[in-house]
Amino acid sequence: MASVPAEESGSKGSMWDLDQKLDQPMDEEAGRIRNMYSEKKFSSLLLLRLAFQSLGVVFGDLGTSPLYVFYNTFPKGVDNHEDIIGALSLIIYSIILIPLLKYVFVVLRANDNGQGGTFALYSLLCRHAKIRTIPNQHRTDEELTTYSCQTYDENSFAAKLKRWLEAHAYKKNAVLILVLVGTSMSIGDGILTPAISVLSASGGIKVNRPSISSDVVVLVAVVILVGLFSVQHYGTDRVSWLFAPIVLIWFLLIGSIGALNLCKYDSSVLKAFNPLHIVRYFKGGHKNLTSLGGIMLSITGTDVLFADLCHFPVLAVQIAFTVVVFPCLLLAYTGQAAYIMQHHDHVFDAFYRSIPDGIYWPMFIIATAAASIASQATISATFSIIKQAFALGCFPRVKVVHTSKKFLGQIYISDINWILMILCIAVTAGFKNQSQIGNAYGTAVVIVLLVTTLLMIPIMLLVWRSHWILIVLFTVLSLLVELTYFSAVLFKVNEGGWVPLAIAAIFLFIMYVWHYVTVKRYEFEMHSRVSIAWILGLGPGLGLVRVPGIGFVYTELASGVPHIFSHLITNLPAIHSIVVFVCVKYLPVYTVPIQERFLVKRIGTKNFHIFRCVARYGYKDMLRKDDDFEKMLFDSISTFVRLEAMMERDSDSDDQCAFSAQQNAKSIDLLEAEYMDTLGSIIEVKNTSSLDSMPVQGSSATWSSAPTSQITNEEIDFLKRCKEAGVVHILSNTMVRARRDSNLMKKFAVDYVYAFLRRICRENSVMFHLPHESLLNVGQMFYV
Repeated sequence: MASVPAEESGSKGSMWDLDQKLDQPMDEEAGRIRNMYSEKKFSSLLLLRLAFQSLGVVFGDLGTSPLYVFYNTFPKGVDNHEDIIGALSLIIYSIILIPLLKYVFVVLRANDNGQGGTFALYSLLCRHAKIRTIPNQHRTDEELTTYSCQTYDENSFAAKLKRWLEAHAYKKNAVLILVLVGTSMSIGDGILTPAISVLSASGGIKVNRPSISSDVVVLVAVVILVGLFSVQHYGTDRVSWLFAPIVLIWFLLIGSIGALNLCKYDSSVLKAFNPLHIVRYFKGGHKNLTSLGGIMLSITGTDVLFADLCHFPVLAVQIAFTVVVFPCLLLAYTGQAAYIMQHHDHVFDAFYRSIPDGIYWPMFIIATAAASIASQATISATFSIIKQAFALGCFPRVKVVHTSKKFLGQIYISDINWILMILCIAVTAGFKNQSQIGNAYGTAVVIVLLVTTLLMIPIMLLVWRSHWILIVLFTVLSLLVELTYFSAVLFKVNEGGWVPLAIAAIFLFIMYVWHYVTVKRYEFEMHSRVSIAWILGLGPGLGLVRVPGIGFVYTELASGVPHIFSHLITNLPAIHSIVVFVCVKYLPVYTVPIQERFLVKRIGTKNFHIFRCVARYGYKDMLRKDDDFEKMLFDSISTFVRLEAMMERDSDSDDQCAFSAQQNAKSIDLLEAEYMDTLGSIIEVKNTSSLDSMPVQGSSATWSSAPTSQITNEEIDFLKRCKEAGVVHILSNTMVRARRDSNLMKKFAVDYVYAFLRRICRENSVMFHLPHESLLNVGQMFYV
């Protein structure tokens, strides 16, 4: 392997100017109609149907909270009626302020084209301010139909905030670390939600059969968890239609039982709607303050509500919450409080004790099913979070499998699934009771809520341009509740609260190390790239033997020649007849339409036979096994050659202009809005009327009937012959090591942690499903 130091570019001169002209980044159509996500208009019937379906996907975790809230609020028993009413008052207003007002009516509106979660907020920010730590974006990416961003008045507060965030690297890193903290805690949710939900539901066995030991309850919970994680690879497509009816029955049952208990036992608990009882509760001293950790569990699942938004219209989720979820939860908690008022000694299992005998076992079955559905939603959200983190360069490459042919968001990650299962069983069997798991769960959730609040502030400023009074009101109300709960869970760190902190710390360290080295690798590629002017100065033959075939050279750069290419031709003075520099990059958008995915340009004149192809993906996109990436690249180049010839024929000029090589003839109409800037083009179009004559589908001139030049026909035939001769995919096998003068922490992170992660993660060739016999790895090493 060659050891190459990363060197800065030399002084700018005539060679630099020539290189800028020869290798200008590709421009894409600017005038096309935006297709940004917006709330579509639905009929009332369809909206109600979607609201019903959202119950099984979005609200399972929040809906199963009544199973364990009062147990965790009073783990040592309840002393007096006032404490019960005060705790109920806190539960009521916590649900009103956080799930209802903050999330359902504010945060859900901050979705990224229908996608929710911490990384969705980060993607929104990255599009409105240049805060990505991997600077691989170009302004042509902003012309994607799924890319939404705004411009600001130079003197506006939003513009000043944008400049402030972009000014220094440490600010960008601070935002990234904040996002990674929220992501790590969300992964912790994927471990703790199944543990506490299934264990609480299984506890109903012991309530009705007191002779059964706690170990049996734990064993039943572990068996359910093993079964739940074992069937993840099948997906939920076949049984998801059952989720919404089961969760709806669950909400109606807990609401009805709550209303019955309210009338049967003690309706005086309705005094809890008076917020003065919250003040009296806090006067109870340190004991009541620490019990806030249990009360906070009443809003767990709120973060999953946003992460599992999927493509449900926000209005449908709002209807489902306000009409079904919110009133049923209030009735459930109020009914349990009324029961506890008459049965203080039943506070540990108030949920099951308050169920009428006639429906006890049916309710137990529904509770177990609802807990499993809630766990399923959280596990699926964790898979989605890992996929987003990988796409944005913050997680090692893992195998992602689509479990549904209808819905892109339904995925399965085998490695993560078994890690979650092992940790979930360890938590369940290790703690054996809801109290300590509840303390751990509460710690994870409250940190995710805080991270969301902090990310919403710049979202409201940059994206929504909200009035400062609304931003202050949102921030104060959110932090008032969340910081109060955060101070309470700090008292529970030694009683189980350390678990999510430890899990999050491990995942945070892994993600940050991976992202840090990824950034350094990109910087190395940028600094060590070779000038196009130098390559073209070698002549049409590049001073090398041109062997038949096509060589796809993979790089992270969208301009310049990667160092692996110069390293290859230095040691092996031969190259393929056609060379294509392939750059695959992920953008902060949820998806890139297939028609806009590939950008192709020619480097040098036609007799050089050198192309550049940029493949762009969103964080929800991925290559499936059915996709032939090699064929997609070849088809894009072939289409580019045909379109180039068509434009040359109709153009009045011999200058060059850039355009996107589309997947099929249907996208030719997108070329009508070509634009130019200093970042270059392949053929400058001085007269757009020439584009108007391009044949599109439906016109009298069809693709097949359009005459092309003899040179173009020869080039297409040459492409086909080269493909038949053989295709080689040339990838970089870059080894990263810490410098000798680095500190011990950096050496441990780079030489051991990153090296281990790189050995166990998937190679790029596997991610793109490239044939193994066509691979050529070029080794190199650099030091960070």
